[in-house]
Amino acid sequence: MAENRILTQISTQVLRFKPGKSPATFEVEVVNQSDQFATFQLEIHAPGGDEIPGARWYRLSPDISTKKPPGDVTQFVVTLVDAPIPGFVGTMTLTVRVFSLELGEEKREVLRLVVEGGTRLIPPIVELPVQSFQSLPGDLVEMPVSVSHTIQQGNEISIKLRGIDPDWLVSGMEQQLKLDANGEAETSFLCQLPITTQTLSKIYPFTIEAAYKGGPPGQAQGTLEILPQGFINFGCAPVQAQIPEQKRGFQGWGADFATYRLQFENESNLPQQVSIQIRSKDQQRCTFQIFPDRTVLAPGKTVQLQLGVRSRRRWWGWLRRLTVEVKAVISDPRLDIRNDTQLLKLSVLPLMRFWMQILAALLLLVLLWWASWLNPNNLFWGHQGPVTSVQFNGMANQIATGSNDKTVRRWEVDGFFNPFVHQEIGIVGTSGKAVRVVRYKPVANDWAAAGLENGEIRIWNLLRKRQTPRAFSYQRDDRVLDLAFSQGSSYLFSGHGSGWVLQWDIASDRLNANLKTSIKASNQTEAVSLVNQRKVDFAVYALALVGKRGQNLAIGGRFNQLMVWNWLQDNLRPLPYPYKGGQGDYLTSLDTALYQPYLLATGDTQGYITLWDLRQCLDEQEGICTPVDQWRQGHDGKPVRSVALSEDGCYLASGGDDGQVMLWPLTAEGKRNLDFFDGHLMSQSVGRKRFNSVDVKVVQREVVKQEVLVTSGSDDTQVRVNWFFPPTSLKCDRNN
Repeated sequence: MAENRILTQISTQVLRFKPGKSPATFEVEVVNQSDQFATFQLEIHAPGGDEIPGARWYRLSPDISTKKPPGDVTQFVVTLVDAPIPGFVGTMTLTVRVFSLELGEEKREVLRLVVEGGTRLIPPIVELPVQSFQSLPGDLVEMPVSVSHTIQQGNEISIKLRGIDPDWLVSGMEQQLKLDANGEAETSFLCQLPITTQTLSKIYPFTIEAAYKGGPPGQAQGTLEILPQGFINFGCAPVQAQIPEQKRGFQGWGADFATYRLQFENESNLPQQVSIQIRSKDQQRCTFQIFPDRTVLAPGKTVQLQLGVRSRRRWWGWLRRLTVEVKAVISDPRLDIRNDTQLLKLSVLPLMRFWMQILAALLLLVLLWWASWLNPNNLFWGHQGPVTSVQFNGMANQIATGSNDKTVRRWEVDGFFNPFVHQEIGIVGTSGKAVRVVRYKPVANDWAAAGLENGEIRIWNLLRKRQTPRAFSYQRDDRVLDLAFSQGSSYLFSGHGSGWVLQWDIASDRLNANLKTSIKASNQTEAVSLVNQRKVDFAVYALALVGKRGQNLAIGGRFNQLMVWNWLQDNLRPLPYPYKGGQGDYLTSLDTALYQPYLLATGDTQGYITLWDLRQCLDEQEGICTPVDQWRQGHDGKPVRSVALSEDGCYLASGGDDGQVMLWPLTAEGKRNLDFFDGHLMSQSVGRKRFNSVDVKVVQREVVKQEVLVTSGSDDTQVRVNWFFPPTSLKCDRNN
């Protein structure tokens, strides 16, 4: 005989209940006696009570248990809110059925229910002859309803329709009916649907309620499905273009780009994701850029895609005529596309005509001057030394960077994807020494702080174009290796090569005051003051605020040392890093997620990336935190210079000495997603030079589309931004 793998125990054998009064409850304890994880469900059956449609006479908590390990207990609470059979008074037997789909087994218990005389009215019975309706926009829909009751006297009943837009109901959302004793009546609701673009195609669930005055309602549910109707109109302007656009003069010297505006008009009741497909026999002579590559088109709206066609121009020769076939693509094939294929024509003129060759020598001299140091408006831009620090602002539309070329710069994110937008916004400020770290002030992002090689900290107001930054330091030539703002942006923490961790008061009202711009610890002004300091016995390379209260600062550095400093209580606690390091081993980078402040990521020079859950050792003073995941693949075992977590804790970006930037999708438990166990390569530097800094942001695009942006800075002087569209199967559900 098979062993019973479900053990149940009921809290009472006799339960008394009086309808209309307080609910009656009892508990059912279920023990998983199997050797596997299993979920459990519970049902209550009463003789004759299961035959009444729509009867809801009890509630369960929980409705269904989570998966329980062997030996674990689930406590179900059953609450009786009504008699199993309306109007019943007396004693009946209830059967409690506990079952598990994983185990394929069930267990039954019984108890006696004593139903005492109550005062509750039996609700009317509502029936829908037709429960599902399908209609097109503009139709008039009639929804018949049948209402009956078993009361021995006549009564007036109110009938309401809920779930449908009241503006659609011709007869109103409420009606009154007079029922005789044990009577039955029929009525209907008329629904006039709006025109196509004003009626979204979907299923609208609705409920019809019937109730006596002051009595409980009877209900019936139905659905109204609005079917798709309409079409998508596709067009292009212009249909014919040329490169360059101007025919006179130098004929758009150097221009090799033409733009077509592709227009989609949604004359339907379905939202669509629209894009285009390009086919051309001249495709080898052209390159195409679509911006955006796809977009969402709402009913009744019009959107445009820009198609850029680039074709190399010959120095000599005649006009070339090219053709491009563009086909419209929509996400829902139930709709028709009008003019779905457009034939575009492109004329490409040569760079020079014969009579212009004489002017070419003069133009060459002008171009040489334009590209030389003699030209005050030289267009060369960007960092001239290794990029040491990068960070997105809160909107992920700008980036702040620092470099060994002693400059702090800002960049436009759209410029990395859109050829019509210049990438570099400009230089925020210059310094006398190399910039080690740059950080935006949280929330407003209106200030930027930079830590320098000579131990100085500088803060710029990004809302002012020309300014002298606030500059201060504690010890000259004590390198500032990392900076971290507090949650309220009132304090700035700095980590130094000497082992000092300093807390500076940088309240906004003080920064904005007209004060001196340079201070030292021995001569502090009201603009910036040193309010706290802590010395550790190792060079501090990385800082990160951890925990929801913002009073704990994670500190990492030389010898693979990792500590947490509660700066309010001035309490310093070590964290047991798995790999003890020597003099040449460092924790190079720390980061936490804004909405998952207990999730900590670390990177070290031994090539390890580690994820920690600090909840136990921060919330419980005696608790010990250990890593939840650690790996070394992804950067060929070479040093990891930077790690960054997205705000929701679902993605981790890393960069290292192997010249690669990797993206690691994470699970809700803070581990690597098995689908991306070896990471996703985002970027490689020129000559495989090392990446010094990375940052990651998750951007919510239109409707439900997400895009992951990763910015990076490397020794090849380049600032990069790469994107990643996560697959729909990739989930990272977290309870904040």
